[in-house]
Amino acid sequence: MKVLLITYYWPPAGGPGVQRWLKFVKYFRDFGIEPIVYAPKNPTYPLTDESLLHDIPEGIQVIEHPIFEPYRFAEIFSKNESKTISKGIIAKDNKQSFVQRLLLYIRGNFFIPDARKFWITPSVKFLSKFIEENNINTIITTGPPHSVHLIGKKLKSELNLTWVADFRDPWTTIGYHNKLKLSKRSINKHKKLEKGVLSTVDHITVTSYTTREEFAEITNKPISVITNGYDTEDVSVVKLDEEFTVSHIGSLLSGRNPEKLWNVLYDLTQENPEFAKVFRLRLVGAVSGDVLSSIKQAGLSPFLENKGYVSHKEAIEIQRRSQVLLLVEIDSEETKCIIPGKLFEYMVSRRPILAVGPNNADISKLIKETNSGHFFDYQEYNGMKKVILDYFVKFKDGKLEAETKGIEKYSRRELTKEMSLLLQNLNS
Repeated sequence: MKVLLITYYWPPAGGPGVQRWLKFVKYFRDFGIEPIVYAPKNPTYPLTDESLLHDIPEGIQVIEHPIFEPYRFAEIFSKNESKTISKGIIAKDNKQSFVQRLLLYIRGNFFIPDARKFWITPSVKFLSKFIEENNINTIITTGPPHSVHLIGKKLKSELNLTWVADFRDPWTTIGYHNKLKLSKRSINKHKKLEKGVLSTVDHITVTSYTTREEFAEITNKPISVITNGYDTEDVSVVKLDEEFTVSHIGSLLSGRNPEKLWNVLYDLTQENPEFAKVFRLRLVGAVSGDVLSSIKQAGLSPFLENKGYVSHKEAIEIQRRSQVLLLVEIDSEETKCIIPGKLFEYMVSRRPILAVGPNNADISKLIKETNSGHFFDYQEYNGMKKVILDYFVKFKDGKLEAETKGIEKYSRRELTKEMSLLLQNLNS
């Protein structure tokens, strides 16, 4: 069964946006699916990771078509500000420069649904011919960027196709929308486009239970939750860090700033000389200036190791050797639905997870279900302090590990099996 995947993020793109469908493509053939990938020819990726090219199975057909992206023009105002925004790192309102406020307003109100909108029309023209010539009956679009779904919607209206829209993140309720200086007219346009996609598609897949509930209020189309997951990475056995490392892997945006946790860690360094001697806070990935400032103000600079972006393989190695893995989500109603792919990679690392996020977040249910760590809301000072001390005592005794259970169903291969059955049932 041939399936056409339409995606913006594809290797050498780095970061979390590429992982989900790269892994589905990796295992599709095991379940009778032959994927064909459509991606931009000349994209402006905020992050690149050449090592991910090795994950693409041999012989997979990848077709490309040029894309025009206005980020190149945004660099006329400020190359640094443009790159920062494209990575999703947006400073708090009171710390935004005039240039950043201007770029956010332009991005939010002139490029709807996003800055990749200029890829829609040429892609539809190109793919219409390709689909007919290659007898393709099923297409998949994955967003964000949600302009990719608009490609699917137009193809659906022109051709006799089965269309699955995959939402790695929600659309109008995603956390950064309220930072884009959206006018009322722009907000309504986003909602209209979202409803148009959700009402036209044959099947919707989402990565979280909260997103499924949100979409179910907009459409009566079938919605399946297929979460992100972990892969069995080709990483050699690593020795655990000798220091008490608390590592965060991935971007720490301005909103991911658990100041109470920084205070807890500082207080432990002051109250416990043994802790201060071996503790390290390790950040791997892009970190906003607001977060670094808060860490500095909390007095943690002497304990900070800020590594920046590394390859996915190196990130896996770091998390497997870390003593504790830190997961932080933005403290807002809109982010309760976010279940990042790194949560599952954390789980399979068998290192205890310390997670901080909004109350009743979906990630809290998964952490509890798998017994992979502890979840706290942003204000739980005493609870966080108690758990970190408990981790530290076990670390000193050489007994710190996660007693994780029931994570096999979150392997990328098992999730691909689930996705494949969905696709086959739609065409039976």
